[in-house]
Amino acid sequence: METPGSQSSLHRANLERVVRAVRMAGSLTQAEIARSTGLSAATVSNIVRELRESGTVEVTPTSSGGRRARSVSLSGDAGIVVGVDFGHTHLRVAVGNLAHRVLAEEAEPLDVDASAAQGLDRAEQLVKRLIAEAGIDAGKVVGVGLGVPGPIDVGTGILGSTAILPGWAGTNPRDALAERLSVPVHIDNDANLGALGELVWGAGRGASDLAYIKVASGVGAGLVIDGRIYRGPGGTAGEIGHITLDESGPVCRCGNRGCLETFAAARYVLPLLHSAHGPDLTVPRMVRLAREGDPGCRRVIADVGRYIGSGVASLANLLNPRRIVLGGDLAEAGELVLGPIRESVSRSAIPSAARQLEVVPGALGGRAEVLGALALVLSEMGDASLLGEGRPTGADASVRGT
Repeated sequence: METPGSQSSLHRANLERVVRAVRMAGSLTQAEIARSTGLSAATVSNIVRELRESGTVEVTPTSSGGRRARSVSLSGDAGIVVGVDFGHTHLRVAVGNLAHRVLAEEAEPLDVDASAAQGLDRAEQLVKRLIAEAGIDAGKVVGVGLGVPGPIDVGTGILGSTAILPGWAGTNPRDALAERLSVPVHIDNDANLGALGELVWGAGRGASDLAYIKVASGVGAGLVIDGRIYRGPGGTAGEIGHITLDESGPVCRCGNRGCLETFAAARYVLPLLHSAHGPDLTVPRMVRLAREGDPGCRRVIADVGRYIGSGVASLANLLNPRRIVLGGDLAEAGELVLGPIRESVSRSAIPSAARQLEVVPGALGGRAEVLGALALVLSEMGDASLLGEGRPTGADASVRGT
């Protein structure tokens, strides 16, 4: 029996530190493990050898800085994680392993007016089909990450009021999906998952403080502070879309006037171009036309960029992030939108915050949220099962709030 402070408990703690470092990064050299955990090179070498002998990790030759090294990753058989992302008009599912390899992925259209039960039924069917087609043992699934476009009550898992999926308000999709799949489900909003996806796999790698701005049917932000998503005590941190830009502006769905969302979200922006391009215009098509030189589309995108930049300047003044990652379809506009964002930040943020701030497009496109759902499971799962202890069942499904 281990006692606090004993040699065996210290060894166990060191094992968990190494496993967690590898689990979150996907793969690390032994030197990188030593730097990230603070353990000595000799201790890391001994632990990696022990974990390799137990089948927990795989070690492969690689190079680092021109020198030979060994890359350590969790075994491909250690477990499977699933990501489920619900958007305004889509359902996307990804299946991956603990070594950060995506094994299967698929998206399909979703009726915005579908009920939560109908949407979750579709998700259950798609998850089970992808697992079967990939030849994966369903018993290897250690958890599911679920993304929804709306505020989540961190205590109950209940989805708050959302104009994007109106039939879902007041439901508990976390518990409902956990019951269907009989595995733990972790839930978060789409902006937070986009931030996690870019942090682990995309344009946010290497940044410990960043904000992911998603501009789609609404406008939201996922905030990363000191390497972790910041949600706030009620789970509503990052609602950048409801920063007031004009107190006499259009009425927002939140009830206030002149919110950033009323100047930047697709539902407000696209009608400005209907007379020239018809009522079926989409953001991807607007971006494509702008890149081809259409003056109206270029002007609208530039205006949206300046409005977003005003919101980003407020974030910069308050939180002083090092990097802003722009996600959603609008990011495909590149400098047509990023330039005006930087211009507004330079004009409105305090100089010390603006100088340190980098504004970049997301690297993952429409996959950011579903990959963030995979990352959510990787960040929240315990290491007990990887070190020989039992794993929780669906009854232990949880929502992230701290």
